[in-house]
Amino acid sequence: MSEPTIFFTEVNERQGAFTRRAFLLGGLTGAGLLALTGRLVHLQLVEAQRYQKLAQSNQFNFRLVPPPRGLILDRNGVTLASNRPNFRLLVGRETDMDVARTVDNLATLVPIDDKRRARLIRDITRSPKKAPVQVMEDMSWEQFSRINVRAPELAGVTADMGEVRVYPYGGAFAHVIGYVAKVNEKDIATARETGLEPDPLLYNPGFRIGRQGVEKAFDLQLRGKAGAQKQEVDSQGRVVRDDPEGDIPATPGKEIRLTLDADIQNRALEVMGEESGAIVLMDCRSGDLLCMASTPSFDANRFVKGLSGPEYRALAGYERKPLLDKALYGTYAPGSTFKPTVALAALEAGVDPDTRVVCTGGWFFGNRTFHCWKKGGHGSQSMHEAIKNSCDVYFYQTALKIGPDIIARTARSMGFGQVFDIGIPGQKKGLVPDRAWKKRAFKDPRNQVWFPGESPSYGIGQGALTVNALQLAVMTSRLANGRKALNPRLIKSVGGIDRPHGDAVPDLPFSQEFLNIVRGGMIAVANDPTGGAYRQSQLGLGDILMAGKTGTAQVRSYDKAASRKSASVRWGLKDHNLYIAFAPVDAPRYAISVLIEHGGLAGATAAAPRAREVMRVALLKDPEIRARIEKPLPMPEVDPNAPVEGAAPLPAAVGPPPATPAPGAPR
Repeated sequence: MSEPTIFFTEVNERQGAFTRRAFLLGGLTGAGLLALTGRLVHLQLVEAQRYQKLAQSNQFNFRLVPPPRGLILDRNGVTLASNRPNFRLLVGRETDMDVARTVDNLATLVPIDDKRRARLIRDITRSPKKAPVQVMEDMSWEQFSRINVRAPELAGVTADMGEVRVYPYGGAFAHVIGYVAKVNEKDIATARETGLEPDPLLYNPGFRIGRQGVEKAFDLQLRGKAGAQKQEVDSQGRVVRDDPEGDIPATPGKEIRLTLDADIQNRALEVMGEESGAIVLMDCRSGDLLCMASTPSFDANRFVKGLSGPEYRALAGYERKPLLDKALYGTYAPGSTFKPTVALAALEAGVDPDTRVVCTGGWFFGNRTFHCWKKGGHGSQSMHEAIKNSCDVYFYQTALKIGPDIIARTARSMGFGQVFDIGIPGQKKGLVPDRAWKKRAFKDPRNQVWFPGESPSYGIGQGALTVNALQLAVMTSRLANGRKALNPRLIKSVGGIDRPHGDAVPDLPFSQEFLNIVRGGMIAVANDPTGGAYRQSQLGLGDILMAGKTGTAQVRSYDKAASRKSASVRWGLKDHNLYIAFAPVDAPRYAISVLIEHGGLAGATAAAPRAREVMRVALLKDPEIRARIEKPLPMPEVDPNAPVEGAAPLPAAVGPPPATPAPGAPR
């Protein structure tokens, strides 16, 4: 018989051991129940909302809703870029979906050619599940209705209404405003480079981002914030019904107002016609840009849908470069429009404006003859006469006398060689050469010296000097203002908040006396009957007069040419034509620069008439100037004792007839 392994000497000892086990097991059980209760409380009270959302997410989906892109307006509230309704056809890939069959079914409802069919099958097959692929946009109402009626039979197919960008003025503002286009892989990669997850909007099939101009520079502000549409779905993720009460409204993009004037911009495009060039009009008081046109232009609406390869190559390959903004990105030799700056530099260097230079039609210096544009010359010229007549010989000798450094310093003070913060990046600042530039530009020490023979060409706006049309307008506005070193302003406000004005700047570092001398020469150019642009600068607005300066910049050497006439020369070898002006001369308000690429005529003939027409529109739109033009003339003074012509005769008198004078008597 086996014996027990545990012996209790007393009954109380056995009872005590049982009680300790019971307490231990009871404690463990209680702790488990307490933990379970705590977990239940946590799930039902603390985590209830989270699990409720998870449950709802199985029942509801939120479809991303792109926000309306912000409007772009001109200074008077005229719409330059807006949005219009767009009916779209989308296909989202589903499990076990026969993509080819789906596309074939759609081809019976909307036009899809074989080439597009193959591309759609590839795109839908490669797309993530439920990520919609845009099959068609800008559907007609009939096509949209046809798809919606058949939608229940077409798995993964939806037709909805979105918005697409539209530019009411087509090409008038294309270079300034830019355009929007579809998002590509490069855009998403660029967004990832910031270290943040790309905006979900970038994956939306109908979403577009800015590609150029204001659309690109202010893309984030114009983009807005996406909303969401709440939809109830089944176990397969198919939409059962919409739940409008759960929708999250989208926040529209900010409104951007420009300083441009639609009427002036459109007039600039009209007067340019088929010419290639730029027109920039600037307010001489505030620095606001009222016009910044570049021609030829392109229809920005075509880029929204996307150009075909041949269409884009045709635009890019055209020699007049419609895709290039010539107001900001094109740089040219300014020609004689640079002479007012050289004259101002000469005055700063101590040159007496009454000192005369004799022009005989040419000036021999070194081993070559520098010709004046006028054969036979202008004779004896003072500074005033040299500006009025655009005498090359005067400025050849003046530039040689003062040297390149003071010309460069004065040019930079007037706005040349600068990039202005107008909201659009990528401006070309051109080149203002001086001695320091030559040392940087050339590796050969023999070419790092500024040679005296380089100064004469510099004096007439040729040589290494290059500027853009915006800089010419800034120079003219600073000269016309006479006090402030104005900066241009293109963006008037963003989201209703005004941007800094262009007149919050330091004063010009020139005396009023010097500025008046240069302005006087420009006034003579346009208003003295012997001035270089007298006939082309008459505004026809009463006593409102315009001051100006012509310019012709050659693009080829005439050393061996039989004639400078370019009637028979191909377009690319003709001279550039320029004109700068401001008005009114007694109280300047607007400054303009006109550049005609390869115009083939003198600046007075090609550019000045166009400047006059655009300036007239700006002046006539100005209420104060218009009131001045329409002010009635005073009544003429009349002698009260003078006989009144055409007055009523005296009443008939009763009596004998008057005596008849004798023959031969004086009557």
